[in-house]
Parts: sequence; C-alpha cells; structure tokens
Amino acid sequence: MSWAWEYEPSEDQVVGGAPPALVAEVEKKADELVRAAAALYLDGTVYQGPSPRGENVLVPGGMFFCQVVPRHERVYVFQITGW
Repeated sequence: MSWAWEYEPSEDQVVGGAPPALVAEVEKKADELVRAAAALYLDGTVYQGPSPRGENVLVPGGMFFCQVVPRHERVYVFQITGW
C-alpha cells in the first residue's frame, strides 16, 4: 500500500455542489498533506501510536476537514466548506 488521499464517505457526498476552483484547491492541498504524511510515517502500516487528530485546513475560497490515518496510509477528506 502506498500513501494517498480520498474522500470519505464518497466524493459525491463530500464535494456536493462545491465550486470546481475550491475542489481543485482542496485536492492540491490534500496532495501536499499526503507527501508530508509519507515523510513523517515512513511505513505507516506498522505505526503503533494513536492517529493524529482531524484538522481544518484553509485553502483559497474555503476550508476542508481531514484526518491522517497512518495505518491506512491515507489522508481522508470528510467535509469541504466554501465561503
């Protein structure tokens, strides 16, 4: 398994009617978070500690809520909020 990000529970439910420009910013930032997590948790599948807390991440035009789960080697994006 290798590090990646995904929408949880599904892209349709998380993205909803968010503007395409906001979704592009969210996905760009999610890619950055994946690279950072992969560097921090070199082999996440054997990680034994607690998963980091979920966090709100600001992007141009809004924010999103996500959580890094090292044992899954995933960054899950749960909600997108635009303004």
